[in-house]
Formats: sequence, C-alpha cells, structure tokens
Amino acid sequence: MIEVFETNSPEETDALGRKLGAEATSGQVFTLIGDLGVGKTVFTQGFATGLQIDEAICSPTFTIVQVYDTGRLPFYHFDVYRIGDVEEMDEIGYEDYVYGDGVSLIEWANLIEDILPEHYTQITIEKDLEKGFDYRKITVEQI
Repeated sequence: MIEVFETNSPEETDALGRKLGAEATSGQVFTLIGDLGVGKTVFTQGFATGLQIDEAICSPTFTIVQVYDTGRLPFYHFDVYRIGDVEEMDEIGYEDYVYGDGVSLIEWANLIEDILPEHYTQITIEKDLEKGFDYRKITVEQI
C-alpha cells in the first residue's frame, strides 16, 4: 500500500509526523529517506510528539541512535548517514532496538537496506521547488 501526501509548510510536515507517530504500534519500524534539508528532522519531531514524547528531538548524526523512553512507547531514532559499514550497527545493538518493543525510525535507511527487517514502513520526503520552497511530497509505503 502506498499513500502520497503533499505538505506546504514545516507545520504541515510536522502534523503528518504527529499523525503517524500517534498511530504507531509496538515493534513497528519506519524508514525515512530524503536529501539533506528536505525536512526529515521536522517530520521526526512531529512523529515523536505523536508518541507523546515531550523531549527535544534532534538528529543523532554522530551518536547513530537516540533513545527516548518518556512517551507511550520507547522511541529509537537512528541516523545512519555516517555509517561506513553495516557491521557498525551490531556495535550499537541495532537488532535489540529494531526487534524490541518500541518504535524505530531510521533516517538514511537506504544505506543499511541489507539489514532492514522484512516488513517496515518507508517514508520518502521530496522537494519540488517549482511548487514552492516549503512544498514536500511525502510517500508512505508498506514494505
């Protein structure tokens, strides 16, 4: 199943993240794909709010994973942009998070496709400057 959403402001992108976060269930894995500056962090902040997390959310680019356990479910936020080899994921306990009881969101997941679970929700965010600076096409696909 594929759903396509169009947003025209950071607030709308945040709201879509909130909606998906509010609907997320234990054990779900979401992948987040998009170029630098496309709004992955804005989406993720909304997603965390949907999970009832009130902590500040920032991209864990240098730590690879950030764990939030103050919401209705544990939230494991990965940013694998700087991963040199998928074996590095073992070192941070990737499988414990992804196959655990929380919700995982993995930014730049296309870099670790070989170790993604069999089923996950892929979210792709794209810009189209012809439709405006804040326009985003957000595709949500069940894999």
